[in-house]
Amino acid sequence: MASAQQLIGLVKSHAEGDSNRFFDLAMQLAAAEEQKGHKRLAEQLRQWAAAGQLPQRAYTRAPNLTQMAAPRGDLAQFLLASYPSERLNSVILPTNIVEELSHIVVETRMRDKLEEKGLKPRRRLLLSGPPGTGKTMTAHCLAGELQFPLFSVMLHGLITKFMGETAQKLKLVFDAIKTTRGVYLFDEIDALAAARVDGNDVGEARRVLNSFLQFLDEDTGPSIVIATTNLAEILDRAVLRRFDLVLSYELPDAGSIRQAIERRLVRFSHGRLSWSKVTSYAVGLSTADIVAAAEDAARRAVLDDRDNITTLDLINSLERRRSLQGIGRGANPTGSA
Repeated sequence: MASAQQLIGLVKSHAEGDSNRFFDLAMQLAAAEEQKGHKRLAEQLRQWAAAGQLPQRAYTRAPNLTQMAAPRGDLAQFLLASYPSERLNSVILPTNIVEELSHIVVETRMRDKLEEKGLKPRRRLLLSGPPGTGKTMTAHCLAGELQFPLFSVMLHGLITKFMGETAQKLKLVFDAIKTTRGVYLFDEIDALAAARVDGNDVGEARRVLNSFLQFLDEDTGPSIVIATTNLAEILDRAVLRRFDLVLSYELPDAGSIRQAIERRLVRFSHGRLSWSKVTSYAVGLSTADIVAAAEDAARRAVLDDRDNITTLDLINSLERRRSLQGIGRGANPTGSA
């Protein structure tokens, strides 16, 4: 007969509307029963599993990913729902980070296999690094890979508008995390997690932080919780310990700079670019800034009736972007290709 963990897995996959996982588990049970000599039972399991995969039932899969299409009531004030289509190859990240994120996807999809051995998938991620390096996009990509809804927590507005009620509002969010499967993004967690060292209203800040940590500890639901920060060094250590995985994001190196520009200019001719010059002017900018500069160069080329992008086009756009960001540089644009 089926083990307790297998039965739990079947019930969970049905309750969460995950028909693919339900089918996989049912087929595993069928194979196990056939090995025991229970051929009739195995065949019945296969038939019912196959029936659940029929096209006429396919339309129910997407809505069943979540029980609420959009947050309602009080939650609607500080929780935004979306259904990202991005994948991990949509964001430019170092190989080691991509490998970790890919394994998070595998762990989530195969959590029943882990639970059979008393293990759990990693569900709490802290992403730290400068703005524009892909932290928020990572949350979108994970949601897209897993076909989960993405729920973005407007944490800064929650704290400033409901200071005396923040713990109560956080409880509403964590209740949703337990009952509605998805990727929950706490963007710029500094506003909450660094509050303990803030001289303003220290008592209230400590109570809010302690509530957040308590809710994290009590969370046993199926959702993934992602927090981002630009200032990991000021985070309370008690917060860091609550996360299963902490990933450090950095400004792009020469290889990532070229990859970002080439990906954005795929419809333009740019075969004669001097990459050494371009990357030297892009150093110190975030991936988001580099992509924006490439788009700016492309727009100007189109308006000039050109489909080729020159080295000088990119250098000028990168310098304009640097000026907007207030980032200085010693060199000046020279030459074109």
